[in-house]
Amino acid sequence: MDMHTIITLKKKGTSNRDVARQTGFDRKTVARYWAHYQDSLIGIEGAQDVRAAQDEAVSPPRYDASGRSPRKYTEEMDRALDKILVAEEQKRERLGAGNKQMRTCAQIHRELVSQGFDIGQTTITKRVAQKRRASREAFIAQHYDYGQRLEYDFGEVRLEIGGTVGTYYLAVLASPASKFRWAYLYRNQKKDVFLDSHVRFFEMTGGAWGEVVYDNMRNVVTRFIGRNERELNADLVKMSLYYGFDVNVTSCFAGNEKGFVESSVKALRREVFATEYRFATLEDAGIYLEATLVALAVASTIEEEKPHLQAYRPPLEVARVTENTVDKYSFVRIGNNFYSVPDYLVGRKVTVKAYPSEIVVYSGLEKVCEHKRRVGPGAMSVDIFHYLDTLARKPGALSRSAALRQSSALKAVFDEGFTGRAREFIECLRENKGRPLDEVVCACKARAADTTSFTSSPEHGIASNVLAHSRRQLGAISDAFLRRGERVAS
Repeated sequence: MDMHTIITLKKKGTSNRDVARQTGFDRKTVARYWAHYQDSLIGIEGAQDVRAAQDEAVSPPRYDASGRSPRKYTEEMDRALDKILVAEEQKRERLGAGNKQMRTCAQIHRELVSQGFDIGQTTITKRVAQKRRASREAFIAQHYDYGQRLEYDFGEVRLEIGGTVGTYYLAVLASPASKFRWAYLYRNQKKDVFLDSHVRFFEMTGGAWGEVVYDNMRNVVTRFIGRNERELNADLVKMSLYYGFDVNVTSCFAGNEKGFVESSVKALRREVFATEYRFATLEDAGIYLEATLVALAVASTIEEEKPHLQAYRPPLEVARVTENTVDKYSFVRIGNNFYSVPDYLVGRKVTVKAYPSEIVVYSGLEKVCEHKRRVGPGAMSVDIFHYLDTLARKPGALSRSAALRQSSALKAVFDEGFTGRAREFIECLRENKGRPLDEVVCACKARAADTTSFTSSPEHGIASNVLAHSRRQLGAISDAFLRRGERVAS
């Protein structure tokens, strides 16, 4: 636009002085622009490359800096810079391309200055860029058909759950063909989480892709054999055989080989949790994540891709199955956490299926209980209904029991309406076993209110003794049946 203004005024016959006054340019600059324009027009007629000559005519004059040489950057300084960059490449080879200890241009500049060189940081930054650009890698754009390729990766997110800030993990699965992205939120990156995310995703989409691409995470690669051979995780191999997909592992430190999921991790972390990051529970965060992903998936073509997936298979069982002995407190220990089971199983062996979010316990082929998985060392999940028989024989242990304290609502009802009457409270629990907790709490409150009027009658002492005697007899009969069952089993 500056050149257009100058040329337009000169064509009208305006003097260089007047053009300079109107445009703010120096008179010499005005004269040089006008001379360059006239000379370029003359050169168009005999030019071999007419298009280049035309471009030259309508472009401002350029300074020829090709013959310039740096005044302060010397050959000695260049050799010192090369030595530093070679050392950096050696460090990259030893620590891996993904390490974050490579020196910045500012650090390299300080190193050169400490060696006695007088040079500016801008000059060094440009030289480093030139030297590194000479060996920059080129990438080949890829095209994938529907159902051909799925990429997998983990990404970290920082969330405030229940008032506590912590690090959680997104298991991200992305299809480059349909631009479909999905994720699941977990507390860790362990193998059961890794397998669970696959099963949930294939169940949601109705089939698996032809291949799934991973980096060299420990859930994928058990160990390296030589330089390029890898031994894959046995559970991943079993899952790939079941669902019918091939396992493709990228080169070490080559995130570009699964670039779509790499960008998907960043995009989902930003789109989902950039504004909302506070939740009451992890389950609430998962619900919010799913709702946001549904909205984002509208832009994908996943519905067109689904007919091209592998044939549907029922969800693969991915629980970690162990055999545990029930301890004297009627607990089974999973990791560093404890889960209650019915008290008649004390001392017996049970089968435990540990899922990422729940624990299911079996005695033989019968499912006896399940718990939500606990987090934190020494955490306990205790169901008071597992201890009704033991509490009926030891009612004095109820008030301070972990089973009662596990439910603040039940403990409040006991403290307010059943102090000194533990047997009545236990009986109320037995009568309402199997009902939702809120209904049990209401039933206990109603029993407490009825008992208050009952205890004021003179016959209460006699009735209480009869009731206590009946309970003792029932407890003795129950014990006899249990002992008989143990003798028959043995």
